[in-house]
Amino acid sequence: MTDARRTAPPPPEVVYVADHRIACDGGGALGHPKVWYSLEDGKAECGYCDRMFVYDPQKARMDRQV
Repeated sequence: MTDARRTAPPPPEVVYVADHRIACDGGGALGHPKVWYSLEDGKAECGYCDRMFVYDPQKARMDRQV
């Protein structure tokens, strides 16, 4: 008999952006079709890969410097 423990899925990746309109293609060679999102409420979740895009220009700028 196998151990049937269930683990929680990993949390979605959060990407901070400085624009109100962004595109997601899943990244890498095995991504997904490019889709565009409007961050009218300050955030949007990709329907394909579950990435969460959050409008925060200051954090987006810090992420680019790393």
